[in-house]
Amino acid sequence: MRLDQRLIDAAIELLDHRWPGADYAVAAAAYLDDGEILTSVGLDNINAAAGLCAETGNICRAYTLNRTLTASVCVGREGDGPINFLAPCGICQERLALWGPGVEAAVPKPGEERGWGVRTLGELNPVYWATQFTDGSWPSLAEHR
Repeated sequence: MRLDQRLIDAAIELLDHRWPGADYAVAAAAYLDDGEILTSVGLDNINAAAGLCAETGNICRAYTLNRTLTASVCVGREGDGPINFLAPCGICQERLALWGPGVEAAVPKPGEERGWGVRTLGELNPVYWATQFTDGSWPSLAEHR
């Protein structure tokens, strides 16, 4: 499935449901290859080193189900402010790399009306380090194991 407004809305719905009135909150949504949507939130902890990104639950669930994750979005909001679109951090890019350079991610596009755009993981990370251990292409899921 391609990243679209439906996936964005799923992340925002979870954000509003899980964190009503929070000073700052983050939630994520992901598509599986058949269009099923997974949603998750980060693990907050007083020890920030023990926290997890919001996308992590979706990534682990897709991997547990042995399913292909095709698109991911992460949204955040400060109080009653506007929705922020968060590109995947480097660690989440590495986790998403299990499914290759074609995985789509929402990225902030402040100049656009909707506020977000789409980039593939290959566009976000054009010089992926693990290609040094293959024939130059992104490692397959089997090669990651």
